[in-house]
Amino acid sequence: MRLSRRALLAATTAAASFTAAPPADAADAGRHRPLRTGFENLRASAYAPLRGQRVGIVTNPTGVTRDVRHIVDVMHADDRVDLVAVFGPEHGFRGTAQAGGSEGRYDDPATGLPVYDTYLKSGQPLADVFTTAGVDTIVFDIQDAGARFYTYIWTLYDCMEAAGLAGKRFVVLDRPNPVTGRSAQGPVLHKEFATFVGRQPISQAHGMTVCELARLFNGEFLDAPVPLENVLMTGWRRADFYDASGLPWVPPSPNMPTPDTALVYSGTCMFEGTNLSEGRGTTRPFELLGAEGIDGRWATAANELRLPGVHFREAYFAPTFSKFQGKTVGGVQIHVDDRAAYDPVRTGIALLVTARQVWSGFAWRSDNWIDKLTGSTHVRTAIDAGASTDEVVAGWQEELTAFRRIRKDYLLYK
Repeated sequence: MRLSRRALLAATTAAASFTAAPPADAADAGRHRPLRTGFENLRASAYAPLRGQRVGIVTNPTGVTRDVRHIVDVMHADDRVDLVAVFGPEHGFRGTAQAGGSEGRYDDPATGLPVYDTYLKSGQPLADVFTTAGVDTIVFDIQDAGARFYTYIWTLYDCMEAAGLAGKRFVVLDRPNPVTGRSAQGPVLHKEFATFVGRQPISQAHGMTVCELARLFNGEFLDAPVPLENVLMTGWRRADFYDASGLPWVPPSPNMPTPDTALVYSGTCMFEGTNLSEGRGTTRPFELLGAEGIDGRWATAANELRLPGVHFREAYFAPTFSKFQGKTVGGVQIHVDDRAAYDPVRTGIALLVTARQVWSGFAWRSDNWIDKLTGSTHVRTAIDAGASTDEVVAGWQEELTAFRRIRKDYLLYK
């Protein structure tokens, strides 16, 4: 971590942050103005940051206006911006691919624009894609879910790095963190466990927006910072959950159907690293967890912990795909009743601990995927050693405190 570089880049990227909102006056004091996304502020400026540029955009189905028109369709129809290419992430630009898939290279039927595939591309190969597309500026607009292992933030990181290699400008359009930006929670990634579900040492629930993350990446992790401009939201407060935004929710990926999913995801996605179902193939992924042989004892054990803001219901379900496809399994459904008090990562750890206690069939995935998700061996080895929830959580507090200090320099909203 380079402190002098951090201070310099924080000042530089703050100066490059842009909104088209009118200045506040006495009538606005203390009042929460309606939220405007980065794209809404960009359009209100007549696309000022993109003037004279051949533009490519990294986006997916979440890149919509509040009347659910896709911003690619809006920009393509507007003579004030020269949109020449689209770049699709995991699941694809139009969102037709499942987890671990993408749409490949094609021409978009609605606009005729060339769509390039960025999934699992990074470094010079991704820079070559940007060069082939003939763009001057790359715009990023994707709704995040607030968790380190949600891959779109690493698409952001990879595209920033590649844009720097290709000599391109980079513009990020901000959207809300759906689970608030109040604080960072959970273990911090160790660099030796870096993968596409975590490239750099940030916490499991980062509590940042994509513009804030872009500033962090530029200031802390990229060897050669990219020319970066952020188009900020107006009217967003760090304590706001997604429903305060007034924006429509478009699933960022097939298994993120509602903001409720995002609320639990940074904790229960850890079950991908076990032999239990994380609820894929149900209407409540990441809220339903279970396996063959589990009964009501798990819900009882979890409720006895009296975790803040949440209760657990004994549940039975039959996934239509993924683990236990077509089989009836037992487990729990998570019911969050106080979002402000709820800690998703601590809750996820408590569920791992209690699942291991009540079900003799509990096992980690054989590839130790849990270590990639949590960022180190700590969670797995501590739980295997019989640690309590408090003991597991205590094991990452020092690293989390250090990350929170770094994170603070890159926050843009109050």
